[in-house]
Amino acid sequence: MAVIALSASYGAGGTVVGPELAQRLGVPFVDRAIPAAVAERLEVPVDDAAAHDEGGRESFIDRLLRGFVGTDIGVPAPVPAETFTSEDFRKATEEVLLVQAATGEGVILGRAAVIVLKDDPRVFRVRLDGPREARIMQAMKLGGIDRQAAERALARLDRTHAEYAKQFYGVDLGSSSHYHLVIDSTAIETSACVELIAQAAGSLAQDA
Repeated sequence: MAVIALSASYGAGGTVVGPELAQRLGVPFVDRAIPAAVAERLEVPVDDAAAHDEGGRESFIDRLLRGFVGTDIGVPAPVPAETFTSEDFRKATEEVLLVQAATGEGVILGRAAVIVLKDDPRVFRVRLDGPREARIMQAMKLGGIDRQAAERALARLDRTHAEYAKQFYGVDLGSSSHYHLVIDSTAIETSACVELIAQAAGSLAQDA
């Protein structure tokens, strides 16, 4: 049984490491499933919840949500008209994260899970990061995009994620104090990252 909250900067390969880690541990990978669960809680169409997860209105808070695309290698899609507020989405997302953590298993990517679940001793918190240039190169490779697109996405998404954590939770997402483990996933290959996290998470579980 393992619950891992995974935070990844743009280009750090979170959408690759996350699923492989979940498979390695035999637990659910929780990322794209979140909008569906949020939609159920808010009683809105799944498409609306997914769109809100990928974007939002043009208010400040909704521009923050625009960064949570569910991928570290792509560009957000256009969004439809609003059906609920960003605060509604945030609260419902937190509820989904807490419910998942209560199951005692899962790899959760993003959604500020490392902050929401920081007081849960069962949750192993991990940050994937790397030098800016290395993340740009890795994003280009993983996403099949050119350098200009990768640079634009990195600047916007890194800022968006940082502002989201600051605005809603008053924290610096880049601070190592939030994590049990920080890995330069641009320098360490995916399989090694997966094994490092699995082994470290297992050690935490044994000590709990």
